[in-house]
Amino acid sequence: MTAPIQPPDPAAPALLGMPPAELERVTNALALPRYAAKQLADWMYKKFAPSFDAMSNISKNGRAALAEHTLLGASAPENTASASDGTKKYLFRTLDDHFVESVYIPEEDRATLCLSTQAGCRMGCRFCMTARQGLEAQLAPADILNQYYSLPERGEISNIVYMGMGEPLDNLDAVLASIAALTAPWGMAMSPRRITVSTCGILAGLERLLAETEVHVALSLHNPFDTERARLMPVALREPLEPIFALLKRYNWRGQRRLTLEYMLFEGYNDNEDHRKQLVRLTGGLGNVRVNLLAWNPLPAVAPQLQDHAKPDAQSRSLTLAPASLSALEDFQAHLNAAGVIAPVRRSRGGDIASACGLLSTQNKTVGKG
Repeated sequence: MTAPIQPPDPAAPALLGMPPAELERVTNALALPRYAAKQLADWMYKKFAPSFDAMSNISKNGRAALAEHTLLGASAPENTASASDGTKKYLFRTLDDHFVESVYIPEEDRATLCLSTQAGCRMGCRFCMTARQGLEAQLAPADILNQYYSLPERGEISNIVYMGMGEPLDNLDAVLASIAALTAPWGMAMSPRRITVSTCGILAGLERLLAETEVHVALSLHNPFDTERARLMPVALREPLEPIFALLKRYNWRGQRRLTLEYMLFEGYNDNEDHRKQLVRLTGGLGNVRVNLLAWNPLPAVAPQLQDHAKPDAQSRSLTLAPASLSALEDFQAHLNAAGVIAPVRRSRGGDIASACGLLSTQNKTVGKG
């Protein structure tokens, strides 16, 4: 009597995101023909097959074995919210039954998809709704990729930004695996110049991201002084700016790869002359870096089940934030421009469906399977 075939790798149940070598290991374990791994990669990364049943050139028995012992990792969004400006927010269920949000942002000359990398976040930024949710789960590569793979507007996407729920460098292995699947010739063959990864600044992870990919980088700065920044972003207590900028200055930002500093302006907190001068100092020697100036979207009332996981010190907890006015943003911009720093004011999108910067979070909680 033949023993039943066991799942090839219980730690990686979903095929979406696997490189060819891993796919071949799976197909070998399932006694499928050698060329089945290439067929699988073609169906996933070139044809975006929604299920194993759609993979018509794989034998019926082969598809049955795949369906019995593995997961494709693709699933349609569970809910959609549409904003008056055309922005759409999608709710996706992850492989382990958590929920994440991603945002589709159409513009005249492009369409951008904002991906999540974690269910919640543990960075504790005081201005961010996701931080109030706390970290619930790390997303698998398939969970990250599925937000693009199963997006109804996938064919319209020109740019992908890892700026949704979570800190990408706090889930670095999965993020790097997803970037590989998006950009590699064996994968979706997307140009890395169409992808931006945003981070609050985790030095070791940033070093790997810069060395192992060619994607653009956005650093969530929001204050150029470590002490003040730490009140907004607790990560600054252990990740000071000096070594981060020393690392960034080792790279050539004068070519096609782009570095952006994200700077959310708060009235009376990070908007004076000292902040402008320090920003100019930090950007010196970085080439064509730009500073994106953002208006803060005040957080809505927090639902009872969304706890405040930021765990700040007493000084940070007492911090009261207020959004800077448009005139203050434009004045800050003018001073930076006069000093030779490119500093566009970025318009917030999807505010009426809570999909603007800093507002992503979900009250959908883990549900039992079955």
